[in-house]
Amino acid sequence: MPATLKSGHAAGDPNADGPTAKPSSSKKIPNLPTRPKESQHSGGPLTLPPGFTSEVYDEFVAAARQVVGEQNVTVITDVAQLSLEHYTDPSKVHDMHNVVEKTYFVASAVLCPRDVKDVQDIMKLCNQFEMPVWPFSIGRNTGYGGAAPRVPGSVALDLGKNMNKILEVNVEGAFALVEPGVTFFDLHEYLVKNNLRDQLWIDVPDIGGGSIIGNAIERGVGYTPYGDHWMMHCGMEVVLPSGELIRTGMGALPDPSRPHPDGLRPDQVPGNRAWQLFNYGFGPYNDGIFSQSNLGIVTKMGIWLMPNPGGYQAYLITLPKDEDLHTALDIIRPLRLQMVLQNVPTLRHILLDAAVSGNKKSYTHKDEPLDDEELDAIAKKLKLGRWNFYGAVYGPEPVRKVLWSVIKEAFSKIEGAKFVLPEETKDHPVLQTRSGTLQGIPSLDELAWVNWLPNGAHLFFSPIAKITGDDGMLQYSMTKKRCKEAGVDFIGTFTIGMREMHHIVCIVFDRYNKEKRDRAHWLIRTLIQDAAEHGWGEYRTHLALMDQIADTYSFNDNAQRKLNETIKNALDPKGILAPGKNGVWPSNYDREAWRIPGPDSL
Repeated sequence: MPATLKSGHAAGDPNADGPTAKPSSSKKIPNLPTRPKESQHSGGPLTLPPGFTSEVYDEFVAAARQVVGEQNVTVITDVAQLSLEHYTDPSKVHDMHNVVEKTYFVASAVLCPRDVKDVQDIMKLCNQFEMPVWPFSIGRNTGYGGAAPRVPGSVALDLGKNMNKILEVNVEGAFALVEPGVTFFDLHEYLVKNNLRDQLWIDVPDIGGGSIIGNAIERGVGYTPYGDHWMMHCGMEVVLPSGELIRTGMGALPDPSRPHPDGLRPDQVPGNRAWQLFNYGFGPYNDGIFSQSNLGIVTKMGIWLMPNPGGYQAYLITLPKDEDLHTALDIIRPLRLQMVLQNVPTLRHILLDAAVSGNKKSYTHKDEPLDDEELDAIAKKLKLGRWNFYGAVYGPEPVRKVLWSVIKEAFSKIEGAKFVLPEETKDHPVLQTRSGTLQGIPSLDELAWVNWLPNGAHLFFSPIAKITGDDGMLQYSMTKKRCKEAGVDFIGTFTIGMREMHHIVCIVFDRYNKEKRDRAHWLIRTLIQDAAEHGWGEYRTHLALMDQIADTYSFNDNAQRKLNETIKNALDPKGILAPGKNGVWPSNYDREAWRIPGPDSL
């Protein structure tokens, strides 16, 4: 077991010139900053886990190889291993869109379990060594940290490399049971290959290469009527920090009607027939504690699929003026509540669509944020509005006609609004893409907006608000003002849920330029504080911002965080599983020493 670092050791600094955290106790604190390869123990990692010596680390790696096999263990010994930077070939060890130094959020090794038993054995091994472990499904959580661990030097657990089976697709019950490595592309292609696409659709996010499980447990969204992915999950199999295996909901009930051979491991036993049909089972509902958490590793999950609705029509409504945002949101709210707007529609700023069609230099030679006159010119060139509303109607033709007539009548109150169908034009490439997305066809087209700037990287600022014109305009004006101060173009969208909206602001920056990274970091830190002062909180965030956002959820002296910590310490007394994820630190870590400093001013 490694020794715990004591007070007085220097803490790691994620920024080249940022302040150094001061340890306040004998709890675990960051190691020294990453050192050059030549100064390290031969074959040792770039960054050791907190409290580890090279010798103890080597013992752990040797034992891990015995668990998962030599070919499934990779130690990160050289900065050259941090070279992968693209969504289609993602890094498994660092943040490809780093806002702090690239070498800070880095895993010491990657382990690739072959099955559930390997996951259980790895967790038992990590408990033995007190090794922090950071699980991920695919590593495409871009804008939020990707596959990188919150605690540098953690071992990364790549669940998707080997555990990538579609275990069941049930047409009668309209559900699938999948492993962590199954992507939206995988499941869609399975439906097509097996001639099931005419019966079942999946729901997809903007980009389809991510894990279905990973996206759902991070509470990601898509855009059909099944767009709330966490809401649409049903039944999970989870490995706890101890290595114990549980199944939630109806999965906890053995099903004698599904015979199986003797001698199967628990993870190999067929699940209850209602496991993917009824979420709750009996007694306390446990699934929630495994969402955005560090309390368990999800190894199987059910996801509801959308029955083919019998007809479909995508549409675009362009709104010519910036201030039309206010009226549009007040039109959208009752239509969404009444389910006239059946899916998860989006109200996109002109620059989001423009960035999909071309980079900034294709529109202007200036580096400063674009002004209203320039935005109007881009909207005119692309035959779009300053705001552009994408939605769809579903069902047989008579149903679609009625819904579309109500939607058109409501939006016709906005002067200059135009209504566009994808089959009527080829002038709107985003509409063509959304026409696929809104019927569950995954794509990679939306990757293009990250290239708005050279060496493009991005952060997502994602506050939640009421669906009202007042809230939307206040959020937009606040965000736009701060973007201008930071020298960043506002690029964003309002994604409309059942009763709230996610305001997704895409902060694009040059990842190779420290000044630009610092500006992006200052911007998002400032926006988090601004939002909290208006009672708005983010639903999801990047590794570097987790503690700051957790601090804003401070009702009754941080009672929610204290509850989360109590559960964490009960289920994971050695604090090995994803310490610090979303601001939940185990009791053997010094929370203050792990805070990520950021620029306080520009």
